[in-house]
Amino acid sequence: MDSGTDAHSLDRTPAVPRPEGCDRIALVLQGGGALGSYQAGVYQALHQAGLEPEWIDGISIGGINAAIIAGNPPELRLKRLTEFWEGVTALPVNLPKPEGDLAGALYTAWSSLFTAAFGQPGFFSPRVPSPLLTPRGARGATSFYDNTPLRATLERLVDFDRINRREVRFAVGAVNVETGNLFYFDNETTMIGPEHILATSALPPGMPMVQVGSDWFWDGGVVSNTPLQHLLSHAGRLSMLVFQVDLFNARGDVPRDMLDVINRQKEIQYSSRTRLVTDYYAIQQKQKRHLRCLLNKIPEDQLSLEEKVLKEELEVLPSFTILHLIRREAGFQWQIRDFEFSAASMREHWEAGYRDTRATLMHKEWMRVPLDGGRLVVHDVHRN
Repeated sequence: MDSGTDAHSLDRTPAVPRPEGCDRIALVLQGGGALGSYQAGVYQALHQAGLEPEWIDGISIGGINAAIIAGNPPELRLKRLTEFWEGVTALPVNLPKPEGDLAGALYTAWSSLFTAAFGQPGFFSPRVPSPLLTPRGARGATSFYDNTPLRATLERLVDFDRINRREVRFAVGAVNVETGNLFYFDNETTMIGPEHILATSALPPGMPMVQVGSDWFWDGGVVSNTPLQHLLSHAGRLSMLVFQVDLFNARGDVPRDMLDVINRQKEIQYSSRTRLVTDYYAIQQKQKRHLRCLLNKIPEDQLSLEEKVLKEELEVLPSFTILHLIRREAGFQWQIRDFEFSAASMREHWEAGYRDTRATLMHKEWMRVPLDGGRLVVHDVHRN
């Protein structure tokens, strides 16, 4: 894979001008394990189009990709993403992926079992002895894998000083194990280090909970796999062009057997109702516009101090254009596909993300951010 200009032998994405009225270009990355190379393909297309993200939120594998992007200068981001994905999919045995649904499913099962047994280089390794044979309260009793290799990979590929200089707004979500609350480590308020990325990607029972300060954290996907709500609720007065990249599709076929049931259940759970979030904020923006209009009709001397403060807050409302990119299934897929780290599947996901983003960017009219503040619009190339 050529990380510079021609990854996976795909044509370069044409440059796209920055939309008028766009204060920030944002990238929102869902969790999804091995499927995360789809997001790397999305970033490659954005990079080639000259649309570098200025705000990145991520969860789980999305948090890892986000850290690699935010923790490197634009000219090195694609190279570092390539190093990460080629590194963690460099199995000792990497067979060519066969064609056909059944053969592909068997390949996925074989590759996933290989990962389960031996882990992935630079990512995680199996605990020996198993946590099932480890005494209660011992260090290795609460996870099947050790994520120490990931810490070393992050320290090699991510410049955390750059993240903490806040050239890019950056946040990753994790769940407090004791309170059950979803919390975002945001470089506006937190000095980001490897432990925060380990926390956002610590999906139980595979990965161990991670201590940050005096608290212990798991993968944010335990509560919500999509960090879009954090972005929209912290935007302030900034209007944004948002690329929301989902690795699980909320829409799907009715299951026909138990494998379909398990697969569909995982899709619904980890899609995390992205469209519900966008619908909610669209309604909220509309209500704010109506409230602003009503307050403007009331004479100033009849407003209370609280109403005057609210009127001032509503004077400038941000607008959002959300381009929703969703990784779609190609043929028969087992629910273990997010644990299938073969190099062949990694390239397939990467290329799919690249193609979907290029198709989205061809719709120039979708790039517009509404200039009349307080609006939210969503575009999805697959649905439109």
